[in-house]
Amino acid sequence: MNEERQPIFNAPWPSVTATLVIIVGYFFQTLFPQDWVFRNFAFSSAALEAGRWTTLFTAIFLHGSWAHAMMNAGGALAFGTPVARYFGASVKGALIFLIFYLACGGLASLGYGLANPGGTAFMVGASGAVAGLVGAAARLMAGEGVPGKYMSPIVVSMSIGWIAVNLLLALAGFAPGLGNAGVAWEAHIFGYVAGLVLIGPFGWAIRARVA
Repeated sequence: MNEERQPIFNAPWPSVTATLVIIVGYFFQTLFPQDWVFRNFAFSSAALEAGRWTTLFTAIFLHGSWAHAMMNAGGALAFGTPVARYFGASVKGALIFLIFYLACGGLASLGYGLANPGGTAFMVGASGAVAGLVGAAARLMAGEGVPGKYMSPIVVSMSIGWIAVNLLLALAGFAPGLGNAGVAWEAHIFGYVAGLVLIGPFGWAIRARVA
């Protein structure tokens, strides 16, 4: 019997690229004074109120430690894989994946800023963007490869679990493996909701045809 062998590692290249950007990006971040990096590129509510809207996105590419970076890299690979497969491995699909990833991350940062008006604490990390991938993956699992219904059992159970875990992190004030660093749980929830909602219209965009 001649069966076609499947590769052990077959994640789409856009999700692999997102994973590598997190890891390689943190490596380059460590080459610079961290105070300078955070002061210029990390997100805070005060920075947004001062008009530095670019920090909504630059903060996605920064992390607080190797543990922080590796946790997000693992999440990007695991949950980015079904999303990247849905968008496709073409150049257009990869571009849509990138925009989707940044949109979820930016909305996560914005949500954190709105929840903490006037705050000066720096927020960094791809967690919000990865949370968007989690939300999108929930819809895709519910629809067996296409966005499923919001009230499907998979989406409802994953959403309740995601919110519950992040509320526990909020009560604890820290996450295992991240030392004394605070957890931007608000960004995680906003990012998840963004991914849950945006996977629909972004999916339409990848399938749109120019007349």
